Amino acid sequence: MKAAQKESLAFNSIRLVTYFIVIVVGYLLFDILLKGVPTISWEFITGLPRKSGAEGGIYPAIIGTIYLVFGALIFAIPLGMGSAIYLSEYAMQGRLNRYIRLAIITLAGVPSIVFGLFGLGLFVLFFGFGASILAGSLTLAFMILPTIIVSSEEALQAVPMGLREASLALGATQWQTVYKSVLPFALPGMFTGSILGIGRAAGETAPILLTVAAFFLPRLPKSIFDQVMALPYHLYVLATQHPDTVKVLPMQYGTALVLIVIVVFFNLTAIILRNKFRKKIKW
Repeated sequence: MKAAQKESLAFNSIRLVTYFIVIVVGYLLFDILLKGVPTISWEFITGLPRKSGAEGGIYPAIIGTIYLVFGALIFAIPLGMGSAIYLSEYAMQGRLNRYIRLAIITLAGVPSIVFGLFGLGLFVLFFGFGASILAGSLTLAFMILPTIIVSSEEALQAVPMGLREASLALGATQWQTVYKSVLPFALPGMFTGSILGIGRAAGETAPILLTVAAFFLPRLPKSIFDQVMALPYHLYVLATQHPDTVKVLPMQYGTALVLIVIVVFFNLTAIILRNKFRKKIKW
């Protein structure tokens, strides 16, 4: 087989796989929209749950999900971007740095249930936060931290070295170089890591199952040390724990649709911020 034929075969194989993935995702979204839209109503969005969540609304679960995502981002973005800046711009590029990067990449592939057990042991039990928004947000933050660090560091390393050298040659300090010459060009790529983290933080069930999520809590939290309902866990309960899953099937699809809308909203917000930074850049 000639090189051109091999290249064509590889290209067509990749294209078929891509089409297959798009078709599967499109079918899932279409199915959720088709069966979830009839469930959506003002009462469903703003009402309190009844009968262990089988009836009523999902307002506490929506608010709880938003609190957890915001809390995770508040902790994860400064830590993740700060760690990436240190590893890329300040740390000595030696064996220890390579081991740290390997550990971060390994953590990015750790199952979410492991982070849930970590959060249960450290934040819920050791620090005494209990099952709370604070414990759940910190657990989600540590879960998405490796993704943010890796993507942020790649964005920093993509900035041409000449910008750093020119800034240092003009007498700027290391921090002035990073802040004025590197970060403006790297921030769009760093926001990409945040976008990936948002989707994972909003959709995970295992970490919040052990640290914050309540089975049925028809009220809003009053402090960061309260438990909350969350859409992923609420969907899990409806799909697996309710004795009559057929009866609550519309609730399942409605909850799934609202969760998708919230994830899309957070992602679009991050994308808009990233594009604003990108427009300001002039190479």
